Amino acid sequence: MDNTTAATNLTDGMHILTESLMANGVSKMYGVVGIPVTDFARIAQAKGIRYIGMRHEADAGNAAAAEGFLTGKPGVFLTVSAPGFLNGITPLKEATENGWPCIMIGGSSTRNLVDMGEGDYEGLDQMNFAKPFCKASFRVDNLEDIPLAVARAMRIALSGRPGGVYIDFPGETMGLSMDADAAKAIIYTVNDPCPAMVPSQTSVDAAMKLLAGAKNPWIILGKGAAYAQADEEIQNFIHATGIPFQPMSMAKGLLPDDDPLATLSCRGLAMRTADVVLLVGARLNWMLQFGKGKKWNPDVKFIQIEIDPAEIDNSRYIDAPIVGDIKSTMKMMNEALKTTPVKASAEWQQLLAADIAKNDARFAGKTASSEVPMNHYNALGAVKKVMDKNHDVYLVNEGANTLDDCRDIVNQYLPRHRLDCGTWGVMGVGLGYAIGAAVTTGKPVVSIHGDSAFGFDGMEVETICRFHLPVTVMVLNNGGIYRGDFENLGTDGDPSPLTLDATAHYEKMMEAFGGKGYFATTPDEVEQMLTEAIASKQPCMINVQLSVHAGVESGHIGNLNPKPVTGPLADSEMVDDPAVK
Repeated sequence: MDNTTAATNLTDGMHILTESLMANGVSKMYGVVGIPVTDFARIAQAKGIRYIGMRHEADAGNAAAAEGFLTGKPGVFLTVSAPGFLNGITPLKEATENGWPCIMIGGSSTRNLVDMGEGDYEGLDQMNFAKPFCKASFRVDNLEDIPLAVARAMRIALSGRPGGVYIDFPGETMGLSMDADAAKAIIYTVNDPCPAMVPSQTSVDAAMKLLAGAKNPWIILGKGAAYAQADEEIQNFIHATGIPFQPMSMAKGLLPDDDPLATLSCRGLAMRTADVVLLVGARLNWMLQFGKGKKWNPDVKFIQIEIDPAEIDNSRYIDAPIVGDIKSTMKMMNEALKTTPVKASAEWQQLLAADIAKNDARFAGKTASSEVPMNHYNALGAVKKVMDKNHDVYLVNEGANTLDDCRDIVNQYLPRHRLDCGTWGVMGVGLGYAIGAAVTTGKPVVSIHGDSAFGFDGMEVETICRFHLPVTVMVLNNGGIYRGDFENLGTDGDPSPLTLDATAHYEKMMEAFGGKGYFATTPDEVEQMLTEAIASKQPCMINVQLSVHAGVESGHIGNLNPKPVTGPLADSEMVDDPAVK
């Protein structure tokens, strides 16, 4: 073969990586390009992978993570070396904490220069930096290893508890070449990357026996239950047993929030009085007070369905652990009802229903109020009216009061239609999640932010416009973190650490990039503008003007003249922010 013929039959690392991803079902990739991955993004796009160029690597990672949650397949995102890589590490860790499959591909500097510390451009040992923040981290030095790295990343991201995987591609690996036919021969599709993990019958029988003997059984659905796509199995079990259920925020919609067995309005009473609790895809972490303490019935017993055995007994004793995947487990529990009937008592259902009716009546006045300037309650009450008529619209939500109140006020009716800050409770995920949801589903997305939370990722409104995504961004502006009426306790005249701009017209950002901007000052305007924005299926943004007094601070302020202490401050030595009182 002459040299000319040989040259035309070569391929390189960028093509092999692209083809390996496509062989494993990757059709989209989010990212920020630069040295050394720019040409890889171009080649991937030319080969048929949709490339969504973002304005920040963290937002690209969050978009990929959202795709992983919604589809059950790893979302993929791309970063440049060093600072870009470090920006991507945060969403990779968030995805791992949330249990969402996600693969980060990072271009990196010349390995020998990094290893010797010779000061290469953006030199960083990225493979080892990534290891504490994800399930696995690989560096690819040989072209022949690219298909293997992709296959291993797919399997690790999906199997067991899902999570993030990092693949490091030094620039020189990207540019290496080999025979194209030989490369094609080594590319393969991973075989059964996420096999069912069927629990032992003994563990299921023990759980069913405990449930059958419960006086006040309760089910808590976590986002793992939503991710598992075991919707029918979960719905059948709840309706067959009549057990009241509490959906955690991203499990809302597994069953409609207005289901008569939903305990959204009486969670406190349920925690205090439930004697057996079945955890389905939920962890006893900070969001559930670790399953202990004064908010819980001191005699409560827990059944936990968990795919990761290390999570059992993580914070307290679990009476009936079931190690297995949710879909397989719920199938077995439904089958077991034939021999071990379980039925929640009418007395237990009625006790909770009475508390729900009382709390809903008390809450209704706040959400229906026409008071202006608006507060979170009546602004979100208007949002609820619109979402109640648009069940198949995805909702993304972040902020402090904006997050807490939206979760309580706005109902969900379909599974996996709500995304928020998740296990870590971080802000700055909203627009990344919104873009991921819109790109993945093609459906309208409403992304609701507090004015502080919006600042973390607000530039992604340009991405929304550039890709003509059906995303409506809503900013609830009360001029501050928690709210806008805090004062500077010093004498320098600067704004308070919690103060933002209560007069900002955030909607102008959307208009600047070609989208539609709205400015809402009343609940009626919120309802009308949101209805119009969703129907348009175009990039839109609604700036909702709230009172600067709207909101509650979730933190504490310490004594301005503290006494010396040798240990942690007792609760009695801390005072609530006086403005809250």
